[in-house]
Amino acid sequence: MPATYHSAASRGHANHGWLDSHHTFSFANYRNPARMNFGVLRVLNDDVVAGGKGFGTHAHDNMEIVSIPLEGDLAHEDSIGNRTVIRAGDVQVMSAGTGVRHSEMNASPDEPVRFLQIWMFPDARGVAPRYDQITLSPKPNAWQQILSPDEDDAGVWAHQNAWWSIGEFDAGHAATYELHAPDTNGVYLFVLEGAAEVGEQALGARDGYGLTDVETLDLTAVAKSRVLLMEVPMEMV
Repeated sequence: MPATYHSAASRGHANHGWLDSHHTFSFANYRNPARMNFGVLRVLNDDVVAGGKGFGTHAHDNMEIVSIPLEGDLAHEDSIGNRTVIRAGDVQVMSAGTGVRHSEMNASPDEPVRFLQIWMFPDARGVAPRYDQITLSPKPNAWQQILSPDEDDAGVWAHQNAWWSIGEFDAGHAATYELHAPDTNGVYLFVLEGAAEVGEQALGARDGYGLTDVETLDLTAVAKSRVLLMEVPMEMV
């Protein structure tokens, strides 16, 4: 059961004034050869954007891009005709495919917005760009699926053999996750709030923990916690 632990304090950090960002994996000016990716999981950025600011129109291709707002409202606009606002409790996915341009701006002129920006390599290149967005209904003390490879399954869907869930757990609650594809996939945990344990590994807020060669994962919440779990292939297609 090979394990990878990334403490919150070990992440890359860039503060541009309007943007305060922590990078779990190498991104922009943060370059760490040991922190390039976890399987097909390429970027995990923890971003805080000041009121009235944001990412102006820019291009992407051949990447699955997921945004998860944690606080505040994020205004999205793209070149395939989508114009919307995503809020805490929402999950957004954009398949960049052959190419898409988009912007992500803080919808509030005064209050900051905090969100996760996550990139995942797709299982096919050159797909048609697409957009999907959902609003979650809280399910306490359970793993709630938020992403899968199947457009008819729960959550948004992506061009990758990946399954992601969010769990909100009371202190002392234990939860088991069973991998969908244990022969090919690993699982990466990111603690959004609180504290938890996986085996003997203690995890605090914004810590990351990756496991491979496992069929199940057992987590115990040490405090009231919210945890993002990403099951992803460990090999690129």
